[in-house]
Amino acid sequence: MSLRYLGCERFSAAPRRFSAFGVLLTLAAMLCVPALFVPDAGAAEVVPMILGSPEERRGTVEVDMSGVETQEEPPLEDSRPSQGRPRADRPRIQAPAILSISVEGSNEVVPEHILSVVTSKTGAPMDQNRLAKDADAIYEQGFYSNVDYRITDEADGVNVTFIVTENPTIEEIHFYGNTIYSGEQLNDICFTKPGMIFNRVFFRNDLQRIKEKYQQDGYVMARVSDVRIEGRTVGVYITEPKIGQIVIQGNKRTRTNVIARQLRFKEGDFFNATRLRYSLSKLQGLGYFDDVNVGFEPGETPEIIDLILTVSEAKTARIGISVGYGTESGFSGGLSYNDSNWRGRGERFGIGFDIGDREQYWITLDQPYMDQKVFAWRTGAYRRAWDDLGYYENKRLQFEYDEERTGVYAGLGRKFSERSKLSWFMTAEWQEIEVISHNGSPTVQQRREMDDGKNFSLTGRLTRDNIDEYADFPKGDIESVTAEKGLEALGGVWSYWKYWLEAKYYTPLDFLTSMFERNFTVNDIPPIIAARMMLGDADGFLPWAAEYTLGGDNTLRGYEDKRFRGDQMFLANAELRLPVHKSASLVLFYDTGMVWDTRLGEDLSFSDLVDAYGVGFRVRTPLGNLRLDFAQGEDESRVHFGFGEMF
Repeated sequence: MSLRYLGCERFSAAPRRFSAFGVLLTLAAMLCVPALFVPDAGAAEVVPMILGSPEERRGTVEVDMSGVETQEEPPLEDSRPSQGRPRADRPRIQAPAILSISVEGSNEVVPEHILSVVTSKTGAPMDQNRLAKDADAIYEQGFYSNVDYRITDEADGVNVTFIVTENPTIEEIHFYGNTIYSGEQLNDICFTKPGMIFNRVFFRNDLQRIKEKYQQDGYVMARVSDVRIEGRTVGVYITEPKIGQIVIQGNKRTRTNVIARQLRFKEGDFFNATRLRYSLSKLQGLGYFDDVNVGFEPGETPEIIDLILTVSEAKTARIGISVGYGTESGFSGGLSYNDSNWRGRGERFGIGFDIGDREQYWITLDQPYMDQKVFAWRTGAYRRAWDDLGYYENKRLQFEYDEERTGVYAGLGRKFSERSKLSWFMTAEWQEIEVISHNGSPTVQQRREMDDGKNFSLTGRLTRDNIDEYADFPKGDIESVTAEKGLEALGGVWSYWKYWLEAKYYTPLDFLTSMFERNFTVNDIPPIIAARMMLGDADGFLPWAAEYTLGGDNTLRGYEDKRFRGDQMFLANAELRLPVHKSASLVLFYDTGMVWDTRLGEDLSFSDLVDAYGVGFRVRTPLGNLRLDFAQGEDESRVHFGFGEMF
């Protein structure tokens, strides 16, 4: 056996500090004791090699040295510079060529698949580093618990054999600790099935899919805590953290139960980030708080998480000022006081008045929160008076009149279920109406139409609220169907049916950014298209007091209040809301609609629609969202000033 297999490079690289006598003595010793260096040609020698680190599961590789001919040792060389002789001229050690590459120990996996990751090739020089990397690559295929290789020397090269130990074939996969999903549901997610050879790479991906399933459904803290393989059974241990204590702090005025009822989770529930985000969004949207945040603390056990909900209360009382102006109607205005969190109970209280052509006084108290157990309710009283309203026939002014209404109402409603988008609300209203004509002489028929008296009605509304509650801006749609019944009871003198449909739609215009290559989003609020449509009809004799009316700052801008009236109605409003500052936005709007009186032979026809258009500004102030609209109608232009959006 040649010395180059035993590492004689260490000798050839020795410094040239030996004397000539020392070199001769060394050579003589080698010739006299050949058995120290050359094995018996008829015996096989096993050379231990440790490949890779212990964690790579590498074992001892047996190298069969039988049949290897001994060769004359190369002369020792001087390690000093070679007096101008190029190093390329020095003798170099040649690695033996690989004669064959095979696999041993594979039963389920075909050798072709195993060798597909091997970079060593037959005919190429053997490279120990490359063989070690090839063994690592085979191991990373995931089918094996251990991978070694054996090198067998032949006269003209070496044979390489990769020795693999296959993982067991799986008979069962058991899940422990899972409650949110059943074992069958988790097994359906996994690619690994009973009857397959266990592959740790595939199973690692299975565990990732299980984790993603939990995360997609909001259970972001759920995790696979352990995997155990016993024989042919794989055990997967899952930890699903639960909510321990819920601590609410920072609220001085708002009652704790008002905050707690907005939470979509309770103590003992599995932690769900989706429900947490929903709850925080609901709390922030109430307007009671400047800031809402949540912290986490470890519970009594690793599976328990305590939530610390901290709120910073805002001022909920608002003083409102409204101003209106028409080129014909002149100025109008008013003052109001509103508190959206009255006495910290989550109730809304309002009181105020308007003066001008539209004079009104009101006081209201309501509780808007509802679920499947808690009723929302409202109650209030009002007095409204309109001066110099016009009676129009064939779009021509016949005479003017004044109208006064005094009334009280009460109502309640709730959701059909906790997570339902559907809710109902019932309202009972009693009002007394007085109509006084002037600046003209109405006919008997007209005076009959304008009959005054007392009206008692019951109104029922079914609403579907599909607004995205996680967005910081309106996104989604709301539809409602309403029916009103006039009753000859409690002093009421009219009996009628009245019903209408209302739909609202809001959508962000994200495509504007890519279309104009400019970011129109301001403070995370994008441009928004808002639209509303109302369609109404009636059965029986609809009294003057209950007729549909259009005109004014909440229906058809650019027209005086109650400009159009009848027993059939259509209205459509569209707004383009463009944010220009974190506290200001520009609004372009278009309104169209009409009311028809079937008693006069009129019928719903879209060719009769009138319209108005204009521009508005919205400014966020400490008093609320300020609204200023300039609208142009057919007869005049009108300026509307108030708080909140029209819809």
